[in-house]
Amino acid sequence: MSTPIPESFRATVAGRKPDARGAGPGGPVSGDAWLARLPSLLADRLAAWELAPDGDAWHGECALVVPVRRASGERAALKLTWPHAEAALEHLALRHWDGDGAVRLLAADPASWALLLERLDGDRDLRGVSVLEACEEIGTLFTRLDRPAAPQFTTAASHTERWRRDLLAGTPLVPRRMTQQAASELASLLVDPPTNRLVHTDLHDADVLAPLDAGRGAWVAIDPKPLATEWAFAVAPIVWNRADEAARAHSLRAHLRLRADIVTDVAGLDEDRVRAWTHVRLVLNAVDAAAHAPASDAFRARMIALAKAFAS
Repeated sequence: MSTPIPESFRATVAGRKPDARGAGPGGPVSGDAWLARLPSLLADRLAAWELAPDGDAWHGECALVVPVRRASGERAALKLTWPHAEAALEHLALRHWDGDGAVRLLAADPASWALLLERLDGDRDLRGVSVLEACEEIGTLFTRLDRPAAPQFTTAASHTERWRRDLLAGTPLVPRRMTQQAASELASLLVDPPTNRLVHTDLHDADVLAPLDAGRGAWVAIDPKPLATEWAFAVAPIVWNRADEAARAHSLRAHLRLRADIVTDVAGLDEDRVRAWTHVRLVLNAVDAAAHAPASDAFRARMIALAKAFAS
């Protein structure tokens, strides 16, 4: 039984340049080159792990996920990821969490960027509950996932000099006052930072799914972008996602602050550090997007609007 690769996924990955920052095992590869290899990568993993496709594939921005059954009949999901630096250590993070608050890892082949994961309910994520309930659930997951960062994980500190340079250099497409404020906040955050933890840095509503096994709890996290840092760093995606609900808010500032404050309270985080990291990450997103204008103009404009409201 063959598994068609969705055309929407091909369109999402096609044209991507190799990840210049290094992509771990196998080295950087363009989106087009990886898509050309994908059918054989999929066939190889199905054979090696004795898997049978068990439904239509689905995808996010960087990975194809195929529902499968193991030889034992157990339901699982085969994930194949376009090689990029943020996902290089996903398998190690999942191994450290060992199913506690995160999807359970069943097998991994880092050389082919392939993971075999427990099957979750792909039709139930936190976008199906109110934004405030979602913030409470995400704050709870912060506490479940919290553990010391092993030395293999990249640290936020290893990125801060590049972030500082980008903010200080600025861009005509992002207000200068905004980048200067973010650079100042970043400098303050680097003074006596807390001990590094293993952090899921992209934990938002769409990355939290319901398990098929009720005994696993109500929700588990997927698709980690692991980093050795502090959990205050991880609140920003909760602020910048669910854009439609933010757009309907009577007071955008109050709405965004409430999201952040709920997670901060539930997870027991430092409010000042959460607000500083969230503003820094919003501005960095806008600066990064400026390099891809005009294709990224809408995203950049949204990040600037959110940063202005959040910091006001």
